Amino acid sequence: MTQAPDAQITGAEIRAIYFAMMTVLGLSALDQSIVSTALPRIVSDLGGMAHLSWVVTAYVLASTVTMPLYGKLADQYGRRPLIFAALGIFLLGSALCGLSQNMLQLIVFRAIQGIGAGGFMPLAQIIIGDVVPPAERGKRMGMIPIVFAVTSVLGPVVGGLITDWLSWHWIFYVNLPVGALAFQAIARSLHKPQIKHAHRIDYLGSALLTGSLTTLLLVLALGGTEWPWDSTQVYVCLALAVAMGIALLIHVRSAAEPVLPPDLFHSSVFNVASIVMAFTFTGLMGATIFFPLFFQVVMGASPSQSGLLTVLMMVGLIMSSITNGRVMARTGKYKAVQVAGLVAATIAFGVLAWAMEKGLGYFVIEPAIFLMGMGLGLVMPNMTIAVQNALPLARRGVGTAMLTFFRSLGGLLGVTGSGAILARQLHAHGIEAVAAVGAHGGAAVAGAASAATVAVYRHGIASVFAAGSVMVGLG
Repeated sequence: MTQAPDAQITGAEIRAIYFAMMTVLGLSALDQSIVSTALPRIVSDLGGMAHLSWVVTAYVLASTVTMPLYGKLADQYGRRPLIFAALGIFLLGSALCGLSQNMLQLIVFRAIQGIGAGGFMPLAQIIIGDVVPPAERGKRMGMIPIVFAVTSVLGPVVGGLITDWLSWHWIFYVNLPVGALAFQAIARSLHKPQIKHAHRIDYLGSALLTGSLTTLLLVLALGGTEWPWDSTQVYVCLALAVAMGIALLIHVRSAAEPVLPPDLFHSSVFNVASIVMAFTFTGLMGATIFFPLFFQVVMGASPSQSGLLTVLMMVGLIMSSITNGRVMARTGKYKAVQVAGLVAATIAFGVLAWAMEKGLGYFVIEPAIFLMGMGLGLVMPNMTIAVQNALPLARRGVGTAMLTFFRSLGGLLGVTGSGAILARQLHAHGIEAVAAVGAHGGAAVAGAASAATVAVYRHGIASVFAAGSVMVGLG
């Protein structure tokens, strides 16, 4: 929230607000990791394997395109009502997801969930930036990746237990009591008077942005596999993506307050931060989602073992985030740390691609996973701090939200593009994707597959990590 000049925030109030924001972020992160574990069981009950990826894509797409709106609405109406609205929409979507009777319903309700989740990260970062002094923001922002790291470890375990003991419907219902806790924490802590900045909401620009991204993702996800590259569907989607993209560029030049504010791009700090975050998350999200598939299909690990094999990345991320926050609080400098983090992550991606292609063992892969976590933990919090310090107070909300938008957009394109890389290599060799890897032991999957099939998977996943190395290196 943007405080009135005479509003003094005590240390206890800052801690209460910070706890409330971490609860909201933890709710979103836990939901994503829990759902991934239950997908095989969901497909078994609802069918619709061909549309399984859209259970994830609908959520991420909806959250990505709504992020810029949340920043502007938060500046106009205040932080408190917007965080309540985002949480309410997310919980409504969660309840509807639990009631889903077919795959189409689940995809639609996941999109509703994503509309709410789109406000969590930008609003949490905006609120923390409002109440925490600049000298302490490094330490506070450095805790955000830790929340995601912890939930990414707990999520698969919790999701597996809930799915086995109850049913997959309860992986969505469990959000309701956690959300109630978040509601209470926000209501008790976020109550100081606020200064609001009048804005016009660009609904047409948001519609054009959503349409162009959706049609582009359809081409990336289905082109060359379900849709031939020379098919009518690909041509129509590409034409729509280009047309709506051009219309969006024209619109932002004439709109009073467009969804992509041109004045933000006058800040070199904002431009650099947006590019780096987009490239970093293109590589990160595009590659790390294939860790379980590689460990289970290629290495023969079980689902629980594959989860444990990625823990070192979270350990590295937590260690570097804590260290990073303390360095920022003491020195106030962040550029050298960010460059070092990107170099470390680029090397880690390259080593992983090489190790996977050559069939090397865990003694090479695990240290590289740790190095990846260390590098990324040095990059992510610092970019947000740099942007918040560079922009005026009246633009901090929309600027933070736009930075989060570019980060999420990079991740969205990374997930879709990397999935397309692997799918096309499998399709070229006439191999069907192992769709139910999580439904049974990884060793059984690897045992059922021929050596040639495993080799194709190894090469395909190595290509994904090589692409990740290029993306992070560009960052």
